[in-house]
Amino acid sequence: MLLHRHRELCERAVDPLEVAAGLEAQGFTDRTAARYRHRDVFSLAEELYARVPRRPEEVRVAEDRTEPVAPWALAVLAPGAVAALAWLGLALTQGPVRAAVGAAGALALGGALFLAVRRGPLRAPGGRTVPAARLWTLWLLAYAVGGDGLLAEVLTGGPDDLWELTPGPLLALALAVAPAAWCAHLFARRARRRIADSRGLADFAAAVRPLLLGTVTLQLLALAALLLPTGAGPGALALGALLLLARLLTVHGHPETASAALAAACAAEVLALASVLSSRLPVPGFDALAVPVRAVTDAWGPGAVPTLVCGAAALGLLAHATGSLARASAHTTP
Repeated sequence: MLLHRHRELCERAVDPLEVAAGLEAQGFTDRTAARYRHRDVFSLAEELYARVPRRPEEVRVAEDRTEPVAPWALAVLAPGAVAALAWLGLALTQGPVRAAVGAAGALALGGALFLAVRRGPLRAPGGRTVPAARLWTLWLLAYAVGGDGLLAEVLTGGPDDLWELTPGPLLALALAVAPAAWCAHLFARRARRRIADSRGLADFAAAVRPLLLGTVTLQLLALAALLLPTGAGPGALALGALLLLARLLTVHGHPETASAALAAACAAEVLALASVLSSRLPVPGFDALAVPVRAVTDAWGPGAVPTLVCGAAALGLLAHATGSLARASAHTTP
């Protein structure tokens, strides 16, 4: 019965570990395998793989499943190019023309980002995403541009006029889309190679965890180098880590978790602003609502709020990713 139910999986598999990944994705554990008189899921997968003949025309190497590099390489360069042109336009214009250039640049950047995540290693297979995640991402990017200035104005009784905008972090984050795509590409390729080289699910997980940490570290180094000329604070670096981990989880089949972390970060930033505004209401005790935010900003400045918020969300996603992305089922398409 078990063999019949998973025959197609076994026929299409490249090796026993891919069968094990498919079983793992369907909820099989070592305890489940024990009911079939096997010590673990991999041992059960080896038997199923050995007993089902492969169809030669459908056996394919894992690397062959990846999209050719050339089409998506141009797509992931588009956000950086658009952001750089918008930055130049803002520097060369004044008044209403500058506002129009900024609005046009924002719209063009949104389109370029949409294109970048629809192609190549940043694309979610089957289009499986949470639509609300786009809204959370846009809010986090908008806060990176104007959130610190708005919070500073609100803390001093404003805003009385347009607060200071800092497009530098957005430029660096847009330029960082290309290295993020390459990091995601390398992570996916090397993880799939581990499927062929590993001799069990535990062996695969032990090999992929340092690969994931190396991927995140490499992207953070690239983003830090891009942020350095803009003078942006650590909040943009924390946001970059959060966005990378959220996209990796989305690409590898965990969009709900990614969206939840992005939503939590947005809610925390909104709450920080709302708590200060609420403290102005002539209601007894409401002045205490702003105490935590004032304490943080007095100690480290307004930029500490997004740093703490995005950093905490990124650490939560990283902890989740070291478990979920170390599963072989996150890297196979049986």
